[in-house]
Amino acid sequence: MTTSMTPSDIRAAKAANTDKRDRDLAYELGISEAALVAAHTGHGVTRISGDPDVAMPCISSLGEVMSLTRNASCVHERVGTFEEYHSGKHASMVLGKEIDTRIFPSHWTFGFAVETETDKGTRRSLQFFDASGDALQKVWLRDTSNVSAWAPLVEKLKIDDQSPEITVDPRPATEGPKINMAKRDVLMDEWARMTDTHQFNRIVSKLGMNRLGAYRIADYRWVRRVATDAVGGFLEAVRDAGQLVILFVGNRGNIQIHWGGLETIKPMGPWLNVLDPRFNLHLRGDHIAEVYVVEKPTKRGPAISLEAFDADGGLIFQCFGQRQGDDDDLATWHGILDALPEIEEAVV
Repeated sequence: MTTSMTPSDIRAAKAANTDKRDRDLAYELGISEAALVAAHTGHGVTRISGDPDVAMPCISSLGEVMSLTRNASCVHERVGTFEEYHSGKHASMVLGKEIDTRIFPSHWTFGFAVETETDKGTRRSLQFFDASGDALQKVWLRDTSNVSAWAPLVEKLKIDDQSPEITVDPRPATEGPKINMAKRDVLMDEWARMTDTHQFNRIVSKLGMNRLGAYRIADYRWVRRVATDAVGGFLEAVRDAGQLVILFVGNRGNIQIHWGGLETIKPMGPWLNVLDPRFNLHLRGDHIAEVYVVEKPTKRGPAISLEAFDADGGLIFQCFGQRQGDDDDLATWHGILDALPEIEEAVV
């Protein structure tokens, strides 16, 4: 990232490119998105605490908002109210009927309250970034939000440092697939004994692997590789079947989860979009490099997911079927996944 631009230079560039999204403009300018936002401190932007333990419990006062989490290939937008916040040393969470997130606090570094004047009025958002200046989560107010709570919330979260400049760390490289063929048999044995999906990461980490590395060498009984261009058809099949899903999209500091259906599917160029009233998904189909159907044993029966990765090995999204009642055996969900076209060649 360049450091040659002053805050006034950045503000001038933003003023000349009001039609561009902050993320795209920051990339063109060679700066982080957080630096672009910070440059407007005192010009519609207030620096606030980036600590989720401080910020998250306050957001419920805003009422209904739009919560956005993204990675380089996928944007996940969910409308709802922030409800219960549960703090944890290594992982925290917001649990609610519509806003459901998993937060990794060590990565939360910068926070901003942003007010932007538009033709349609003032747009207000809370934006949180990691040490590299990449966005972790943004919370946008809507017409239905409690706007009267905005000013008191910003005042409460405001920090002493109101400098328009920040220092960011280099962005860490995405971890590619880690494979330990010598431990493959152990992996398969421990995989078969799983009783909860959350055990998986501990198992592969202990064996010197990661998620994608394990998928690449797993038995066919647990993992099937499917065509990368099958994801659009998958979304349409979920819609047509009325299948409810649990759809995860995240980055290194935050994961956001959608529970429910997918109704309006609209491809636009490279983007695969879900455009529903309270949930939007924007997925770059051309970024998908590997897709797997993955089965993990649990006490309630097999948990079967569809998972997509980019060319660097980063997880783009993960999707499970959601049961519609205790007697739902997810046969429809399994049928949707069984119908996806497979790729037989090995990628190890």
